Amino acid sequence: MGRRGDRARQALLDAAEELFAAHGIDSVSNRRIAEHAGQSNHSAVTYHFGGRDELLRALVDRHREPVSRIRADLFAQLPADPTLTEYLQCLILPVTSHIGSLPTPTWRARFQRQLATTPSTAAMLTESARSDELSDRLLARIDESLSAVPASVQAGRERIVGRMITDICAEYEARISEGSQPAQWTALGYFLTDACAGLLSAPVSHPGFTGL
Repeated sequence: MGRRGDRARQALLDAAEELFAAHGIDSVSNRRIAEHAGQSNHSAVTYHFGGRDELLRALVDRHREPVSRIRADLFAQLPADPTLTEYLQCLILPVTSHIGSLPTPTWRARFQRQLATTPSTAAMLTESARSDELSDRLLARIDESLSAVPASVQAGRERIVGRMITDICAEYEARISEGSQPAQWTALGYFLTDACAGLLSAPVSHPGFTGL
């Protein structure tokens, strides 16, 4: 694909991410994406990506490489006996730092929340996360460091942590776009890391709980 095709593809990705973030995955048509990207061909999504699912997968994976690179650098700097907080920093900071490096306004965090809360697309995020070998290694080490927490409690807390990170990043991004919040994405990453470490390692008052 030539430069013109590459530019058209990038414009479609940018338009789709913004529209999906603002209006929801199922509320935006391929035609609307093409129009928002300045494409006169209303079948541009199909032409450049093959279909809607392929467009969504491209959006999910479009920032994988820089995030993975930051994560690998942080992992290489871990001390010999890392703490839970340090493991979590390797997972969370690459995401928030990368969003902070994107041109403003950003839509990435709000798009990811829409993706995570839409039944037809939520599995794409899970699939993408599972394909990251280093993330899997970090999660395994986090599980090991929380071995004293009952498995059912730990699983429930991990779900809460996932939702919390997604929601807070999306709300933070929205406030930045509105001008009511200065952009401090790296600082937010450290804040979330501390909060997640506290939640995951908190004392267990009722180990028999199996909800969530």
